[in-house]
Amino acid sequence: MTIFNLKTSIFRIFSAFIIAFFLLSCGGNKQDDTIAGDEKTATEKESKDTLVQSIFYSVPSPIETATLIQKTGVPYNKDYLNDINNVSKYTTTGGKALGLGVYGTDLSFTSIYDQTQESMLYLKCANNLSSGLGISNAFDQSTADRIEANKGNKDSLLGIISESFWTADSYLKDNERPGTSSLIIAGGWIEAVYIATKIAESSKNQDIVLRIAEQKFTLDNIVKMLKKYDFDATIADVYKDLMDIKSVYDQVTLTKSAYSTATDSKSGITTVGGKNQLNMTPEQLKTISEKINTLRTKITK
Repeated sequence: MTIFNLKTSIFRIFSAFIIAFFLLSCGGNKQDDTIAGDEKTATEKESKDTLVQSIFYSVPSPIETATLIQKTGVPYNKDYLNDINNVSKYTTTGGKALGLGVYGTDLSFTSIYDQTQESMLYLKCANNLSSGLGISNAFDQSTADRIEANKGNKDSLLGIISESFWTADSYLKDNERPGTSSLIIAGGWIEAVYIATKIAESSKNQDIVLRIAEQKFTLDNIVKMLKKYDFDATIADVYKDLMDIKSVYDQVTLTKSAYSTATDSKSGITTVGGKNQLNMTPEQLKTISEKINTLRTKITK
């Protein structure tokens, strides 16, 4: 059994990609875009807003994961990304939302690695799908021009991508479409974890393995969010598949060690410490990787 240190602060570092799509659900009383009709009670709406705010503080963004991957020194491999030719396969609202999440992660990944030409291709995919969702001006030519002008500047590139998702967020917020946003989030998470598992498989990098283990907590919150909208067939389908993956993550245990104290003899300052540990076996990692691969294939092929 392999033991990993749990770095709880990692879950509180966000880019606007995830911030945008969680805030759109916190902006007021929402109704799913794919189901017309039933009014939600004030209590149900308040419950959804509270849940989304809770999830906000526990989901690392695809951009953050891509940055971590790049920092490990693992070389860029475009084979890990969704084929740009798959963009035409996303024809339904739910499919386009999942695809936008996937391509958004891939766009972040290519930008982190300074793959400008690849970034332009994935930007076109994101533009295609966002336009198909009725979102204009999010990933348009002006965005492409800005990316070209800032190539080599990672901070600027990620800022541009974040702004694009803020634009998309504004549209979805104004049109009360939290169901669409939940699928974008799920698609981005699935792609980020898929890429991480492929890199972990090839490099055995323990920082990446740790990130995969940490997704136990992220997934718990994502399935809670999707459950709120599982009256939609696409969301219900994704929810079912993620619950299957969650059944494996449920076996990944968290050990909370007792607090320890130490007092500096000179300063008199007492430090209180402690360490939480995640316990994930190689077999669990292998099963999670296989199930993520199956779900990702279902979405992208």
